[in-house]
Amino acid sequence: MNLTPGWLLLLSVSAGVWSVPLDRNADHREAKAEEENVDTGLYYDRYLREVIEVLETDPHFREKLQTANTEDIKNGRLSKELDLVGHHVRTRLDELKRQEVSRLRMLLKAKLDSTNTQSLQMDHASLLKQFEHLDPHNQNTFEAKDLELLITTATKDLENYDAERHEEFKRYEMLKEHERREYLKGLDQEKREREEKRMQELKDKHRQHPKVNAPGSVAQLREVWEETDGLDPQEFNPKTFFKLHDTNEDGVLDEQELEALFTKEVKKPKTRLMRLYRLVTLEEFLKSTEKKEFSNPKEWETLETSPLYTEEELQRFEVDLRDREEELKRKAENLRQQQELLKERGKALEAQRREYQQAVLEMSQRQKEQQAADGQPPAGPNGELQFQPAVQKVEAEHPAEAQNNLPAEPPQNLPIHT
Repeated sequence: MNLTPGWLLLLSVSAGVWSVPLDRNADHREAKAEEENVDTGLYYDRYLREVIEVLETDPHFREKLQTANTEDIKNGRLSKELDLVGHHVRTRLDELKRQEVSRLRMLLKAKLDSTNTQSLQMDHASLLKQFEHLDPHNQNTFEAKDLELLITTATKDLENYDAERHEEFKRYEMLKEHERREYLKGLDQEKREREEKRMQELKDKHRQHPKVNAPGSVAQLREVWEETDGLDPQEFNPKTFFKLHDTNEDGVLDEQELEALFTKEVKKPKTRLMRLYRLVTLEEFLKSTEKKEFSNPKEWETLETSPLYTEEELQRFEVDLRDREEELKRKAENLRQQQELLKERGKALEAQRREYQQAVLEMSQRQKEQQAADGQPPAGPNGELQFQPAVQKVEAEHPAEAQNNLPAEPPQNLPIHT
């Protein structure tokens, strides 16, 4: 394997690089914790991780993984080695697939329930076809096709995810520039010139960052030689460098030893497909130092030297932004008008309610006045007659007087004339 800067960049982006000290005892724990916290953005992230962890417990598959090239892994050709792994590994993979199928079925059921669809009438096997990271026709065992689908689907999804994040960051940067220009428009000429000068000074200061050395270049290795190993950069020797960093003295630079070399220049990516570990022998390392790219690599480009967007893209962004702002204004105005209309309707309903109450009161008053004129007892709220309680009170207090006022009984036993 040739240790070229391009290969090192591919290794860094594909495998995911984290900061690894030369203390190998603490190294594995820190790397493991970092790996568990990485967000891939995949809805089958846990399934992917568990499958990889199980496969790495098989010595044969791990050896093939270490010696395979990147394209073999991304294209799924490594899946052919699945037939040679141990029985316990295949059994565990079968369990993982059944668990994933069960989880997907639960997701489908929840989706159907939310749309009030009768799940009994649906073909679950057909519905599983929408999930591309496993073979839906075989829901019980993990086969080579499952591994191939998992790797190729994850590769595609991660590339799409990274592209979406790149576009999101690009829009964020264009929005900042748009706001900066709008802010300058609101200033008078003197303040605008002073603010533009200040911003230009900040840009110049950012451009004066330390040079970013390409990983694997002589400049980058000399930096490690000087700052990490504490040696004179003028006395740099590739063979001595290799032996210094082959900490377990097995004659190769393994994944942990390589990571320790390149993490100073390469930032950790936020997405990670799988651990594409490669071994570098002393012979391969020395051959890579003889290449032209080793002594004269291209400097890594930063945001200052490689802008994220062009002026034309920014102008299209601003037009789209204005269109969206106008649309939001129209919607806000429609909502305001609807709110005013609701207020007017509320006022009209309140006026009608008051008029109705007044009409009921007036009608009740006229009924009372009419009853008083006719000598009838006043009527109650429901039209029933109400007798004066004062009369009833007199009868209760003076029963004798009330009795004298009663009409005389007709005479009894009078003779009948025939």
